[in-house]
Amino acid sequence: MTVTERFLKYVSFPTSSDEYSGSVPSTAKQRVLGEYIAEELKEMGMADVCLDENGYVYARLQGNIDGAIGFVAHMDTSPDAPDSPVNAKIIEYAGGDIELSDGIFTTVKEYPFIESYKGQRLIVTDGKTLLGADDKAGVAEIVSMCEYFINNPEVPHKTIAVCFTPDEEIGRGADLFDYSRFAAKEAYTVDGGALGEIEYENFNAASARVTVKGVIIHPGSAKNKMKNAVLYVNEFISMMPKNEIPAATEGYEGFYHIHDIKADETSGEIRMIIRDHDKEKFESKKSFLENLVSYLNSVHGDGTFSVEIKDSYYNMKEKILPFMYLIENAEKAFASEGVTPRAVPIRGGTDGARLSYEGLPCPNLSTGGENFHSVREFVSVESLEKMTRVLITLVAL
Repeated sequence: MTVTERFLKYVSFPTSSDEYSGSVPSTAKQRVLGEYIAEELKEMGMADVCLDENGYVYARLQGNIDGAIGFVAHMDTSPDAPDSPVNAKIIEYAGGDIELSDGIFTTVKEYPFIESYKGQRLIVTDGKTLLGADDKAGVAEIVSMCEYFINNPEVPHKTIAVCFTPDEEIGRGADLFDYSRFAAKEAYTVDGGALGEIEYENFNAASARVTVKGVIIHPGSAKNKMKNAVLYVNEFISMMPKNEIPAATEGYEGFYHIHDIKADETSGEIRMIIRDHDKEKFESKKSFLENLVSYLNSVHGDGTFSVEIKDSYYNMKEKILPFMYLIENAEKAFASEGVTPRAVPIRGGTDGARLSYEGLPCPNLSTGGENFHSVREFVSVESLEKMTRVLITLVAL
């Protein structure tokens, strides 16, 4: 099976995660894909294959040279866009706008970088669901790399440990990672974007939930009595920094991102994420929310507003610096396959950030995918093939 065929099979499984679910995995459909991959790995000849009770898939391939290296990717897809039915197709891209289906286009005006893929075969959807390259491209590349060594046992390679996780998209992918099942002390996540990217700096991340309590009474007799939670939610949002949002930031600039609001006259809830590469600025952003809640309570009465902030992961850079040979080896592997490597900061996070803080140094590598979390997500066949070759080269270094 080619890496492209494998990828197209994986994306046929709907696997979006659900942050409001308390189950593990957060959606049962993730486990369905996990069962398929575990069976595939067994049939392929991988050792110690396990789909554990939490939906994580582990496996090992014994090496023929000294050393061990691990690879991690996630099976879930983002809940930000529909996950099914994925109607994937391969197009020969000659440049210009891409018609995904009747009236739905990926345009050069909106996405000028697509023209750099001229002459390649792009895997796209019909524009009604995401594709799932984030991160089924990474899963397919890792499995295809393992298959290569099984079919070519004479080729030098270290022992390979793999783990495919659930619920990465909702920040839980590393929560129940079983280090005792993982046969390596160093690893890479394969969960990045454009081909050649190497990432070992990521956001410090937290989630926040602001709750608002209102007082309802008949509007005709509401003077000095009604506390309309809808208006209080609006007041809170109006006092947030206007330019510290994803649409106004780039590079190392942090942000607040409000992604969900629920409100009526009696109660309200605002859910957001907080991101910053700089730890001091990250802490300052959290303090801002707490101070804003305190101020609004002083205006509207104690207990009207409350906030819960939960840290998700931290910038892995300080944990990777003692292991910079992992970055150097990745650069060599890309260069050997004719790909220019480039270190870029992640404006997001990966399972590797959490794993690095828990003792498994784990920088992130590209998959070749683009426009993640979007119905205009795509990956090129050439990127899938090239990234698989990069991983094959990397395992021998």
